[in-house]
Amino acid sequence: MNRTASRPSSTQSEAIKPQASTSLWQAVQEKIAALQLPASFAHEVRTVYREIAQDLLSRRRRTEDPLLVGVCGCQGSGKSTLAAFLKLLLDNEGRPTVILSLDDLYLTKGQREKLAREIHPLLEIRGVPGTHDVDLGLKTLRRLRTARTTSRTAIPRFDKARDDRAPRKDWDVFRGRPAFILFEGWCVDAKPQPKAALRKPVNRLERECDPDATWRRYVNDQLAGPYQELFAPIDVLLFLRAPSFDCVYKWRGLQEKKLRRASKGKDKAVMDKEVLETFIMHYERLTRWMLKEMPSRADILLPLAPNQRIRKVEIRRPRSRRAKS
Repeated sequence: MNRTASRPSSTQSEAIKPQASTSLWQAVQEKIAALQLPASFAHEVRTVYREIAQDLLSRRRRTEDPLLVGVCGCQGSGKSTLAAFLKLLLDNEGRPTVILSLDDLYLTKGQREKLAREIHPLLEIRGVPGTHDVDLGLKTLRRLRTARTTSRTAIPRFDKARDDRAPRKDWDVFRGRPAFILFEGWCVDAKPQPKAALRKPVNRLERECDPDATWRRYVNDQLAGPYQELFAPIDVLLFLRAPSFDCVYKWRGLQEKKLRRASKGKDKAVMDKEVLETFIMHYERLTRWMLKEMPSRADILLPLAPNQRIRKVEIRRPRSRRAKS
């Protein structure tokens, strides 16, 4: 693995054991099957993912507080997959780990419909900054970061099939105090664009549906304001860097095929090619911007190959790059 700077050494108790338990690798195999990944993916977990988990354990040694890890990457880049296997590896080391997805923080359907009426019709479509419940995210992260061993923390869930927040009774509950919080999402820790960059449309959707830039200015203002408060406590940023934006269409298309197979064609929320292309246009501007500006400040940079596999792991020296809230 490629490291841009050496890591501090960790103690024997904090290092991931070379020979992990049989139960761990059985759990890995079961997760691979559940996610419809090839059996060969186990090698990536044993090498690449273990390397990342080892670095996180080393960083965690500096504090008794839960380590908040941002996991960012474009649609289809493997954020959820990375978070799921990191949780397995860290849990196995006796470091309780919880995953919070930005996708589970969307505003309710009614709230987005209100935004569409009052600000811009495109805000009815979930995805971009301005369509999440930032306050819910802040409260959830705060409860996780201050949790005690006896705490029970509700983890929000969003039902994409219904395009609405799941009833609270269907939310997961994390018990105890986490050692790691994996906060994953397509624009986690994104920065706003310069205002001048908003003038020119980047695709057909912006030209036809946002000719006066009302929508993209609102999205950028939300990212510059409340979303920076949401992202401020992040201790470590992992960025899955796609080779180009063109990969997003291919990778998200593969996701839709998996959903179609899993639902046997019954899930009406699964998108066809034309609908998918239009949907991805909502994400294009910010995705292109993140591919340009985020790699230089990521704590762990994970360049991806066209087949979605991680090409190498670039670990930067831990540094105090943000104040803890």
